[in-house]
Amino acid sequence: MESSAKVTLFEDIFETTALNPDGYKFERVNRLQAIGTTFECDLLLDINCEIYSVKENDKFTLVLASTLHLDGSPADHFSFVPNANTEPSLADNYEYVMHGRVYEMKYQKDGVVAISISYGGLLMRLSGDQRHLTNILPDMRLYLLMKKD
Repeated sequence: MESSAKVTLFEDIFETTALNPDGYKFERVNRLQAIGTTFECDLLLDINCEIYSVKENDKFTLVLASTLHLDGSPADHFSFVPNANTEPSLADNYEYVMHGRVYEMKYQKDGVVAISISYGGLLMRLSGDQRHLTNILPDMRLYLLMKKD
């Protein structure tokens, strides 16, 4: 698994603290509110709940990666088709995968950064100590990978 360390930009185990905390409910989408158990990052994440179900108090591993190739070779972000490739990939070890782009980074007081990523309209905001999020850059394209613990 050493080669995947090259592609992993961020990884932590999160505990879901609330579902749809703003009270909004969209068809096929749940907004998760969660807290990281190691780096204590705050997470708001939209997921397609028809494809992947997460409940309050569920724990899950979340990884942000620059590519799905285990050898670290760059991803062709425009032509990835799940299950079309017979080569092993980072996605093989996860239950839910999305591809997106960083569209906003806000640096706040006390060394905190809030990173906003869009996965084709499903949004994510990850906030935490910028020391743990230094590998994520503005306009970066990346993969989100999740699996329940």
